[in-house]
Amino acid sequence: MQNDYIGFIGSAYAISVLALVGIASWVFLDARAQKRALKELEARGIRRRSASAAPASGAEATR
Repeated sequence: MQNDYIGFIGSAYAISVLALVGIASWVFLDARAQKRALKELEARGIRRRSASAAPASGAEATR
């Protein structure tokens, strides 16, 4: 009786593994692209707000 469902179970696992590998690859490649874009922006002189030397004061610091 278990052999009746082996094809369905195997294909379900295969599809799940392919989906997870695809998502992991997408995240990895997107992270590389974002880091590359950030380096290009910093090379042009555009800096991140978190890298600024002046700390925020007053009401803006609590947001």
